[in-house]
Amino acid sequence: MKKILPIKSLPLLGAHFSIAKGLHNALYEARAYGCTALQIFTKNAQTWKERSLKPDEIDQFEQARAATGITAIAAHTSYLINLAAVEKQKHTRSCRALEQELVRSAMLNIPFVVLHPGSHMDRGEDEGIRRISESINQVFSQIPDLKTRLLLETTAGQGSNVGHTFEQLASIIDKVEKKDAVGFCLDTSHIFAAGYDIRTPSAYQKTINVFDTIAGLEHLNLIHLNDSKKELGSRVDRHEHIGQGCIGLKAFELFMNDHRLQDIPKILETPKQHGGKDYDKVNLSTLRNLMAS
Repeated sequence: MKKILPIKSLPLLGAHFSIAKGLHNALYEARAYGCTALQIFTKNAQTWKERSLKPDEIDQFEQARAATGITAIAAHTSYLINLAAVEKQKHTRSCRALEQELVRSAMLNIPFVVLHPGSHMDRGEDEGIRRISESINQVFSQIPDLKTRLLLETTAGQGSNVGHTFEQLASIIDKVEKKDAVGFCLDTSHIFAAGYDIRTPSAYQKTINVFDTIAGLEHLNLIHLNDSKKELGSRVDRHEHIGQGCIGLKAFELFMNDHRLQDIPKILETPKQHGGKDYDKVNLSTLRNLMAS
């Protein structure tokens, strides 16, 4: 395939792309959209079945990275994983799945793996935090030379989900022994649903400053840019197109122009095509147009 030269002046911006046509094809598709970053699943996210990478898959992925110039890549873990699971088999499966995801991503030289921390299953926030951090320590002990960083994602707070407050996330990492192997992924839709307002300049600054004080912007490695179908503090996780939800355009303008966040990859997880319209193209264009000259 013809080499595509990276455009150095573009922001670190991308979307979640499918691997249906091969892991490497996600990189070429991202570059076709003008992206400089992307997120993928490295396996089917809805099943426990694991996937072993073939040498040619790894080679093709590396060739695609070199051809596209895209190095800001994140893998998202399976939605089935719950490190706070009480049921023994579910917990064992979850730890195993996370370990395999980290190993797979490391083989592909993917720098980040994004994880929803877990649900405490009515055992309480403190117990959930304890189980999640202990599980991460257990997984890390199995892969001591790990170079891929695990990112704990902010959650909307549905059900008994852990991670909807910055304090919860900071508490998990505080109990992780290998701190240089963990970081955070901030999802705009999730934090809004969890009650953190970002719709105005003053609200945005307050929320980012609170995050910095409690979790630390130096530990923020990835941002998911999603509008929300639901209102502030709804605790319901429903993504909407940029500017078409309850958050509105101003918040995304603030994220795109915050110099503190300029080196952090920003990823869309908004709905894809609908009614014949390519919404990745629409949403990426909207975000780029929000950037100051």
